Amino acid sequence: MINQAGISWSILMARAQGGDRAAYRRLLEEITPYLRALAASRRIDRVDVEDAVQDVLLTLHAIRHTYDPRRPFAPWLVAIANRRLVDRLRRRERSQSHERALRAHETFPADQTKFDDEILDRRQLRAAIARLPFGQRQAVRLLKLEEMSLREAAAASGMSVAALKVAMHRALKNLRKRLARGGGEA
Repeated sequence: MINQAGISWSILMARAQGGDRAAYRRLLEEITPYLRALAASRRIDRVDVEDAVQDVLLTLHAIRHTYDPRRPFAPWLVAIANRRLVDRLRRRERSQSHERALRAHETFPADQTKFDDEILDRRQLRAAIARLPFGQRQAVRLLKLEEMSLREAAAASGMSVAALKVAMHRALKNLRKRLARGGGEA
């Protein structure tokens, strides 16, 4: 694709790979509106479009070294964007498939203790996750909360698949200990 100044995105990306920060910034500024339009065309919710664009940009940043300047940039970008957008749609579909619509005749028990306990449990879990070392916290966020595959999480985090597995294992072990001790305390 050619931008308004006549410099192709391929050239900007090649310059960015060579360390030209201005070219990289310009490339990101120029592709962002294109990515927004692409996300909107894939039926991403309007409120999720910016998050989807950020996902694509983060992935692009993490794997920019894999771009081959001898090849066109736009198809490479579209392949990355499509993959991230499809992943987002799949996550949304999975979460919606677990939801169940309330019917008018359904009621909830008057006893709030179970509900209050669930809120307390969530707060304790969030607090325990927040106290994890950065790598473990990142592994939990990417693999469990954002439901990324190991490869996707590795690309997004810059960690190897093996390092992510170890971080996730250690995070779960630490979370079990912390939650058993009383709600996320160190």
